[in-house]
Amino acid sequence: MVADAGLEDVQPTGIGADEKAEITLSVLNAIEANSSVTQRAVANDVGIALGLANSYLKRCIRKGLVKVQQVPANRYAYFLTPKGFAEKSRLTAEYLTTSFNFFRASRDQCAELFSTCVQRRWTRVALAGCGDLAEIATLSIRDEIDVDIVGIINTGGVAIENPGQFAGFQVVDRLSDLEKIHAVIVTDIFNAQMVFDELSRAIPPERILTAPLLKVSRMQPRLADD
Repeated sequence: MVADAGLEDVQPTGIGADEKAEITLSVLNAIEANSSVTQRAVANDVGIALGLANSYLKRCIRKGLVKVQQVPANRYAYFLTPKGFAEKSRLTAEYLTTSFNFFRASRDQCAELFSTCVQRRWTRVALAGCGDLAEIATLSIRDEIDVDIVGIINTGGVAIENPGQFAGFQVVDRLSDLEKIHAVIVTDIFNAQMVFDELSRAIPPERILTAPLLKVSRMQPRLADD
């Protein structure tokens, strides 16, 4: 196996399910950020032993989350597969919903997104996704800034009691149901990547804003060779 790179497969004993999920997410994030990342760099980024990093990389490859290719100079390049991107989104959502820092990070990052809208003179903004992040977004917009949330697109990530309204804002099924939208902010925690990808087929990606905590990738997943 190319991914072995001469290292033994160290089994992650004594590690809880939550920590395993967090390590896996960190490994996937490291690979997405740099396809030529080394196993030692992954270990340093994640804060785990080199052998353990190797074990998680091999596990990700076996599960079809990561594709590995040999490149010149006897090195290896790692790429997230479509399945890997989906798993990264799932683990990100799972981590966020259990994080004590979720509200603070969400509030600060949503405020930054609205500031971006002000700088670009985007005054009519839609949210894509109901739930906690959408509600925090509605609370983080300041009265003094010239940006209006004109509606929320129901992406189906969270069940809502009133299908036509959430957090005091109109809820619609499609982006086309809203008029004169300048930008869309993704607020679906559970399907953030999928929502971004679908919106990208309808509007320019630069008009779709995402909070860094969602870990949305703007790169296309690498498909397996035939």
